[in-house]
Amino acid sequence: MEEELVDGLDLSHLTEEEQSAILQVLQRDLDLRRRDEGRVRILEQTETDATRLRSLSGAWFSEQRSKRHHSRTSGCDLVHATIRHRKTKGKDVPLTGLFNEETEETSHNNNTSPEAERRLKESKDKESGGSEGSLKPTSRTKGSVTQEVFDGHNGDTDSLSSSLTEPDPASLKTSSSAGSLHSSYPLSGSMMSLFSSGDFGVVEVRGRIQFSLVYDAQKEELQVTVYCCKDIATARKNRSDPYVKTYLLPDKSSLSKKKTAVKKKTQNPVYDQTLRYKVRISELRSRTLNLSVWHAEPLGRNVFLGEVEVALGLWDWSCTQPIWQDLQPRVNLNPESISSRGIVMLSIKFIPEGFEGGGLPLTGELHIWLREAQGLLSNKGGAMDSFVRSYILPDASHQSGQKTRLVKRSISPTYNHTMVYDGFHTSDLREACAELTVWQREGLKVHALGGIRLSCGTGQSYGEAVSWMDSTEEEVALWNSMIQNPNHWIDITLPIRTNLAHRAE
Repeated sequence: MEEELVDGLDLSHLTEEEQSAILQVLQRDLDLRRRDEGRVRILEQTETDATRLRSLSGAWFSEQRSKRHHSRTSGCDLVHATIRHRKTKGKDVPLTGLFNEETEETSHNNNTSPEAERRLKESKDKESGGSEGSLKPTSRTKGSVTQEVFDGHNGDTDSLSSSLTEPDPASLKTSSSAGSLHSSYPLSGSMMSLFSSGDFGVVEVRGRIQFSLVYDAQKEELQVTVYCCKDIATARKNRSDPYVKTYLLPDKSSLSKKKTAVKKKTQNPVYDQTLRYKVRISELRSRTLNLSVWHAEPLGRNVFLGEVEVALGLWDWSCTQPIWQDLQPRVNLNPESISSRGIVMLSIKFIPEGFEGGGLPLTGELHIWLREAQGLLSNKGGAMDSFVRSYILPDASHQSGQKTRLVKRSISPTYNHTMVYDGFHTSDLREACAELTVWQREGLKVHALGGIRLSCGTGQSYGEAVSWMDSTEEEVALWNSMIQNPNHWIDITLPIRTNLAHRAE
């Protein structure tokens, strides 16, 4: 009976706040039950009158309830059964991870072209494992060109998860392309400093940490093995009780925060523990692993002893042996100095003007297939609600503007949206600019994270100097490749840059 109820209970629609509220209620209910059981035990030992004992203990109520609802399972038991049932499906999954964190708005537009279906099928064949499937451009629009998280007994005061799939980890080996993509996150400070505040200079940082990184493509799992630390600083009263905490930035959620055990009274702790993250290999290029060492203070704030940050987009995945790295102090990173807020994956195609009988449109069409973004970085960190807006400049009118659906609670949202602009001649492409900007929604407010501009980058449009013709070399190369290869999709991954030149609205 319980299995039938568990299978029929779908909790994936809940928001993070609703998940948290349910977990708090369940915990409170459990605490109250235990306290009441203790009260009844005391009554059974002290009360001699059986009738009075039955009344005071609430046994009469339990009897009546069991008669009336003998065939029903309580809501609390049902949720508990669901949690137990789901927890057996995987390892190293926190309780909040039993819920689907990324809730996306579904699109009801199924205008998918046969060609797009063919491309998607081909891309799916290239995927390893195929567990995620391939994207389908299900949305097509057309227009004219005219907090701090406290965790457990350690009292942690800064925190951070992830989940995504692609082929061989060797493809993420250090290369010029990976380097250019990861120029998004500067190394002039600690990324973790964007999401946490506090006094990190109480203890002078020193010492080293030994760890290794392995990506298991079959399990789609990043394995961070923390071996030991050496010669770390003392924290309070000439002693340290150190532990290591890790995050997959920029995700600042409890699912991303993982910790080793606490080692008492040592400056050379040995852990030999493996911390595991379920994450698609395609996401690693946009992630930064933060390992920090802390002294556990039972009755106060934990003491920061140093950290190491690893840009996974630049990591050599053929290296699986343990390595040593010096612990570094936490250097505050100015949000204004960040040159990129993630990466965006897209394809573009230009269909020249022709005639309907030949299968070509009467005027040229520009197709922009926006597939997904990865590693979106907000000032607060963690999952966000986002969408992408597009214009074909110099036309910045409302008619030129298009946008994707809003994808909720995700740092790596899948938009899967095709924008179509018609009214083009081939000569117009050298004067125009496709501007795509990523926006975050917080309540009723929206603000831009950054964007890309696809153009020839000449600084001029139809003979006039314009600020928005400021495309990077990669963006210019993509645009020129599209012009030179009409009727063909051109695929690319680009950084979402924050230095777009201001343009008049």
